[in-house]
Amino acid sequence: MKSGEGGPEHNSIKDGECLYDVEKGGYILIGIIGIKDVIRPEVPLAVQRCQNAGIKVRMVTGDNLITAKAIARECGILNDELANLPDSVMEGPQFYDRMGGIICRTCKEKSPCNCDRKDVKEGVKNLEAFKIVAKNLRVLARSRPEDKYLLVTGLKELGEVVAVTGDGTNDAPALKKADVGFAMGITGTEIAKHAADIIIMDDNFASIVKACMWGRNVYDNIRKFLQFQITVSLVALFTAFIGSVVLQDSPL
Repeated sequence: MKSGEGGPEHNSIKDGECLYDVEKGGYILIGIIGIKDVIRPEVPLAVQRCQNAGIKVRMVTGDNLITAKAIARECGILNDELANLPDSVMEGPQFYDRMGGIICRTCKEKSPCNCDRKDVKEGVKNLEAFKIVAKNLRVLARSRPEDKYLLVTGLKELGEVVAVTGDGTNDAPALKKADVGFAMGITGTEIAKHAADIIIMDDNFASIVKACMWGRNVYDNIRKFLQFQITVSLVALFTAFIGSVVLQDSPL
């Protein structure tokens, strides 16, 4: 290889200034191949159902910014309107630096601190900045475990109910911190499964939508049952009291 072929100075050489040996070797470019990890066909519909149900879907990934945006658009997490909003797409280190990291609300020191773990109440250092970012944030690319953990901590501090999905060891802190952690049953690591509350056996995002549907159904039924029981109990109590006062006997 001649001087200037490859190495740290290769990218600084302008096109056409020199010929490389590979260009004079008689090679012919046949084609360029790209590999794409195709999303499941049911995912866009599942994301749309979550959004229609009032669930805000955010994608936190280790992929680079361009790849993350492309996948988010394909899934329906990001559209043209959201993409033009400020802070809708960010990189993990940029997000972490802007939020100032996680601190202990008890001693105001950076977490982890020297407080007793039972007394530690974690929070985002720059909470006002987090409130602004959280409104539009949809994609967090190049994210690290501490970036995911910070996002979950901030959302919970704002009073949001947070569910996290993940399959890797790096997802374990966020899965544990979330109100509900969903781990992948097929590709998920044992650490992720132990940190999660629910294990998705088919590794399908659409299953999370079904879990939300059944969870809300059970919640609504419990509310209706309590409403019925309280109504009947109050009427029975009122009737028995009036009967005891007026008739000197219980009418029931």
